[in-house]
Amino acid sequence: MYDVYEIRKQFPMLTNDIKMQNKPLVFLDNCSTTFKPQCVIDAEMEYYTKTTSNSHRGDYDLSVKMDEKIDEARNVVAHFVNCEPNEVVFTSGTTAGLNLVAFGYGLRFLKAGDEIIISEAEHASNVLPWFEVAKLTGAIVKFMPFDECGRLTTDNLKKVISKKTKIVSIANVGNVLGYITDVKSMGKVAHENGAIMVVDGAQSVPHLKTDFKDLDCDFLAFSAHKMCGPTGIGALIGKYGLLDKMSPYLVGGGNNSTFDNTGAVNYRLPPAKFEAGTQNIASIIGFMEAIKFIEKIGIEAIHAHDIELIRYAKEKLKDFDKLEVLNPLGENGILTFNIKGVFPQDEATLLNYKGIAIRSGEHCAKLLHAFLKTKATCRMSTYLYTTKEDIDVFVDALINGGDILDAYFNDQSNDETNHHGSLFRSNQ
Repeated sequence: MYDVYEIRKQFPMLTNDIKMQNKPLVFLDNCSTTFKPQCVIDAEMEYYTKTTSNSHRGDYDLSVKMDEKIDEARNVVAHFVNCEPNEVVFTSGTTAGLNLVAFGYGLRFLKAGDEIIISEAEHASNVLPWFEVAKLTGAIVKFMPFDECGRLTTDNLKKVISKKTKIVSIANVGNVLGYITDVKSMGKVAHENGAIMVVDGAQSVPHLKTDFKDLDCDFLAFSAHKMCGPTGIGALIGKYGLLDKMSPYLVGGGNNSTFDNTGAVNYRLPPAKFEAGTQNIASIIGFMEAIKFIEKIGIEAIHAHDIELIRYAKEKLKDFDKLEVLNPLGENGILTFNIKGVFPQDEATLLNYKGIAIRSGEHCAKLLHAFLKTKATCRMSTYLYTTKEDIDVFVDALINGGDILDAYFNDQSNDETNHHGSLFRSNQ
């Protein structure tokens, strides 16, 4: 049975009486990052206090044990997403993983006139690398259209894909609208047209059962910090044959077997080829512990919990006529909304005054505003430790929150420096 209250006891951020504006913290910005359980914190601290050493650099006991720990972590990640251990490349996160594909694969194999298909719902991390590679190669970036609700469908991919398409790169779950995209079906269409399928898993891997082999995508990138793990660590999963063909994005110590003064270099086999330099060892260990923590709870149970909370929130808000829900069909732990007549940053400021953390703005998806017909939105997002009581506080603040100017001037009086920004500041 899913016991959210027992789960919460394992998170110091939820047990240390953290407050915002002297109100109990209600954290509803889990798309951005997540809290860390004590087991993850302890694992990192143990590295720094008991086992500090480099990996794959020494012949002494501490270093050998660290080699074994890194191998264990790679195996844990591989098991979690069902791939082979040698298909797991440790990166600094989703952004680094997608850049590695863009510059390691795209820059090497794309040529003028080739097509890259993305969508206007993508996070900047799945847009800007392709823009840059297109400039360097002469490739063309094309956009898959939405359906009338803002979802990405395989039928709409078929409308824009061609034999010139070499890469399709789409988020499994969008970070604004939160819809689940059928990337497995899209990957099949991509392969039928001679293209590879790249999946941004930043918002999906922490919430949905992800099977790399079953999806049959070619690359999958995700971050640890969105799934109870440390910041600055993530993984790129790639089919081994493709990883073997790619160029390394970073080069240096650890990713080569030989080099000489003529410039001849022999790079190691994947994944070592892509892990130059000393890795973020403490965070790799913390990443492993975060996955073990999630596996004990069960990823399916986490997803069911997200669905239950979003349905609960929507039911409580159904008669609130000032609310504009921008993803009415979404049930993946994301509610994107605006309050009629209220600038999103102002609403977030009001909620902050009530102790509630949400996200407002463009959410790094700066191409989506044309479809949404608004420049900025508010986003509430849940995770495995969110309670119905959190939702109750959020709903009450939306419906009975009071006057935004009152909240603003109270905020000013509490903090003369006002780090929350002017009510009338344009969105950044």
